[in-house]
Amino acid sequence: MRRSIIGTGLATAAAAVVGGAVSRDGVENWYSQIRKPRYVPPNVAFPIAWTMLYVDIAATSAATINRFRADGDNAKARTYIAALGVNLVLNAGFSWVFFNRHRTGQGAIVAGLLAASSADLVRRAADADPKLGVALAPYPLWCTFATVLSTDIWWLNR
Repeated sequence: MRRSIIGTGLATAAAAVVGGAVSRDGVENWYSQIRKPRYVPPNVAFPIAWTMLYVDIAATSAATINRFRADGDNAKARTYIAALGVNLVLNAGFSWVFFNRHRTGQGAIVAGLLAASSADLVRRAADADPKLGVALAPYPLWCTFATVLSTDIWWLNR
């Protein structure tokens, strides 16, 4: 268990640090100047939500990997780890495309890919244990919201 939580914790922390680093200037300057829909949450909501989600991703992913390994299904554990890696690259990639490069349309596409990838992680976690799927479900919900928000921002600023 310890090895899995360290690995998933380090991987999610890396995505968070990279995403935060590449988006900081865009959030502080560019994002405050563009048009946004009325339903956009206050800026303070985003780091709170993402911190909770990253903890959830790390803990649930570690439990999923451990369950697969305990069941003797190392192939499913490996494919989950690969899917998690792709997901975290998309996660940090959204921040780079949207906030750093100011590519709102492309950011909406990456957000959609991230939502789909997150839903796939939920499916895989539920395969290990339905409770794990439920535990990870807030992640694709938030990513779907981010997709809608990003699409609306693109639309308002095209």
